[in-house]
Amino acid sequence: MSARPDRVFGREDYRDDTVLDCDVVVVGSGAGGGVIAAELAEAGLEVIVLEEGGYHPTSEFTPEASAMIRMMYRDGGAATTLGTPPVLFSEGRTVGGSTVINGGMSWRTPEKILERWRTDDAVDRITAPEMERYFARVERFISAGRQDPETKSQDNEILIRGADKKGWGWIHNIRNQAHCAGTNNCAFGCPTAAKRSVLVSYLPRALAFGARVYSDLRVDKLIRRGGQVVGVRGRVVREDNSLGARVEVRAPLTVVACGAMQTPALLMRSGIRSRSRRIGTDLSLHPNTKVQAIFDENVEGWKGVHQAYQVRQFQDEGFLFAAVNVPPGILAMTVPHFGRELMEMMRSYHRIVNAGLLLEDTTTGRIRTIGGRPFAFYELSDHDAERAVKATALLCELLFAAGAKKIASPFEGVPDLSSPDDVRKLTEHRIPKSAMELFTVHIMGTARMGGDPTRHVCDSYGKVYGTGGLYVSDASLFPSPIGVNPMETIMALSTRNAERILDTQSVWRAAA
Repeated sequence: MSARPDRVFGREDYRDDTVLDCDVVVVGSGAGGGVIAAELAEAGLEVIVLEEGGYHPTSEFTPEASAMIRMMYRDGGAATTLGTPPVLFSEGRTVGGSTVINGGMSWRTPEKILERWRTDDAVDRITAPEMERYFARVERFISAGRQDPETKSQDNEILIRGADKKGWGWIHNIRNQAHCAGTNNCAFGCPTAAKRSVLVSYLPRALAFGARVYSDLRVDKLIRRGGQVVGVRGRVVREDNSLGARVEVRAPLTVVACGAMQTPALLMRSGIRSRSRRIGTDLSLHPNTKVQAIFDENVEGWKGVHQAYQVRQFQDEGFLFAAVNVPPGILAMTVPHFGRELMEMMRSYHRIVNAGLLLEDTTTGRIRTIGGRPFAFYELSDHDAERAVKATALLCELLFAAGAKKIASPFEGVPDLSSPDDVRKLTEHRIPKSAMELFTVHIMGTARMGGDPTRHVCDSYGKVYGTGGLYVSDASLFPSPIGVNPMETIMALSTRNAERILDTQSVWRAAA
């Protein structure tokens, strides 16, 4: 086992039931929890961070995708929503959260989204000029910037070649990286630490200012005293996923930053109620579809960075395109082919561009707990289904313009596409939602922030309405989907929330 830094504790450090005390306990160590922990620790507060997953340093990250998924993804990265169609989704479960296994895209919240939140949800001081300093602070800590030219992969260059031939607008991706080596292992832990995930950026900063991180610890409930939350209770997660010693952390302030699936579940398990009755509602997903395009030329998409560009021609319509290499084992499990067809496709692996689209959804689902566990219920709307087909057809047009010879469709019952004429057939016939294969890594909006306690769960700075000593600081806060990768938005809001906590700390300390 790799050595852990000082003040990072794992399952072997919990000998017996334990009680800990601090100023602030943060549940979750990703884009929300890791950031707010660092900001509060730097200000001099005693902070404890709790993480259900294990601590895994850079030295443990390898290209063995299946092993990395078992090590750092919840439920093997293969959970699905309940609805038509089911949407496959992934959550990180490791110190550093999903920032350790995401693609590193670092985008500010679009101004139109911030304006929507201001006007529709009465979020306080959320305009682009007011958010500028939070975004800038985050970007400095995570080294947000463009890729070095030599790390750009051929699959991404092909994507842009097709966009240029169509006359469609595209942009360079901004990623949280410092001289990325282009190993394309982003989704399984960066083996060079070039990707500035929370694991290698904010958490070391938090530790340097005295914070403690307790990994392998599942928080079951918030401790309540009247209308005040005064800490949390949890259990050690053993190596076989059984539960061990009990741990209680007492603190006058609790920040829940478990992600938009686990955060509402923890609130509901703990008996937290909202006047709005919206804990767990307003679930947005950014549904994605993907296609595999086979070219005559060598692509070798594993050489180079994960997403160097995004095609933004249709952003105003709510979707964007990108190329993402997928390891062969995972590709073989997810393409709509079997037997000889699958064998022939995998023989062409070195000539495949795996391209996908992100759709800003217009409907919402909800999180419910069954036996204490969260389940996502989500029905794709007819409108979004039509948009998904349209966007997939446009993506296929781009790939054929780039020189693709064959494209595997993400829709069951739709044969491989061999020409632009086949693409047009996609939009001429209604494709049932049950035939769609969708996935996502962006779960948002299940504890919405806003200015009205009858419509929102949290105020504009993440404080849970009607409950003292309790904040939320993750994508649960989003009043709506944002249409771009959400990591930087979560980080900026968490920075902003930390500032508000520090401005009001004398109040909550007195309440304790």
